[in-house]
Amino acid sequence: MAMYIRVKRAKTTYYIQCDPTEAVLSIKQKLHALIDELPTNQKLVLRATQAVLDDSSTLAEQGVENDAVVELSLRQENNEFDDPNVVLPGQSNDGGN
Repeated sequence: MAMYIRVKRAKTTYYIQCDPTEAVLSIKQKLHALIDELPTNQKLVLRATQAVLDDSSTLAEQGVENDAVVELSLRQENNEFDDPNVVLPGQSNDGGN
């Protein structure tokens, strides 16, 4: 059964068509084709639960459902993952400045 998820980073949203039985690594490979970042440099976090998605588990096993919002963080030069800085509609990302 096909579904899609919304992968968000800053003000950008990627709509990824997938299947609940797909492994998270497959989603990262699809993103690699779009953003030219290796899957090993990507971290996906399910926004609803703030759970980091495990590459070897399926979307269904981790509670990712149709139209779920997933945040994308990328590995920086210091080997740490950055803040995806996701901005939702009606929300400001200026930190009150």
